[in-house]
Amino acid sequence: MRTFRLVIACPDRVGIVAKVSGFLATYNGWINEASHHSDNESGWFFMRHEIRADSLPFDLDGFRQAFSPIAREFSMAWRVTDSERKKRVVLMASRDSHCLADLLHRWHSGEMDYEIPCVISNHDDLRSMVEWHGIPFHHVPVNPQDKKPAFGEVSRLVGECNADAVVLARYMQILPPQLCQDFAGRVINIHHSFLPSFVGAKPYHQASQRGVKLIGATCHYVTEELDAGPIIEQDVARISHRDSIDTMVRLGKDVEKLVLARGLRAHLEDRVLIHDNKTVVFD
Repeated sequence: MRTFRLVIACPDRVGIVAKVSGFLATYNGWINEASHHSDNESGWFFMRHEIRADSLPFDLDGFRQAFSPIAREFSMAWRVTDSERKKRVVLMASRDSHCLADLLHRWHSGEMDYEIPCVISNHDDLRSMVEWHGIPFHHVPVNPQDKKPAFGEVSRLVGECNADAVVLARYMQILPPQLCQDFAGRVINIHHSFLPSFVGAKPYHQASQRGVKLIGATCHYVTEELDAGPIIEQDVARISHRDSIDTMVRLGKDVEKLVLARGLRAHLEDRVLIHDNKTVVFD
């Protein structure tokens, strides 16, 4: 069923839900799903509604025009999207294939509804797998001594694709600050540890040295600070002293795939609202 997704964040006060509900009722809007959250610490209110598109007398632009006065009245940061329009997602990876292969499978099988205009990699290893799916593959090598040209090309490709989101599916390069700023809230990364533990390189090695009993993965938005952006999704796997680093990597890959898919699905369905360095994720 085609729906409009209305997502709102604003300073909390009395009357927000009544005003939005009244607006929708005025136009006979049929609400399929409604989610609300009041954050007592920040004093902010968060809302997500899914409304049947065929119950409303206007299109998306008409919705925006009609709703704008309410948004101004309550100082809302808001957006409304059409579920019928598939989001365009550029995937990026290096040599590890498990996360990329999983997202390609979910796309190929129709399990997740999005478009992949291209895949970008700093290595050529995954080209055949990507091109088997009929998706353009761009090899953009990164010179450790001068990364600027490579990331200039990455930025150009992403802009040319008109991407709604960029997913770092084990892309093992740190994005430059300007790229993080240009695509703020649209770059999703999977980190192979349960952040904030074990930031940076070789987290499974760090976990082994620390003797932890749980390893995990974290899906988060990318910011200028390494592995410190707003967290979307996390999960863990139990390990013991018997598990080698290789075993931890094998177990961790299964968690990484699942966590990244969950995080991307939440983003695609407009279920994630960013506030400061935290997220509200409506299930």
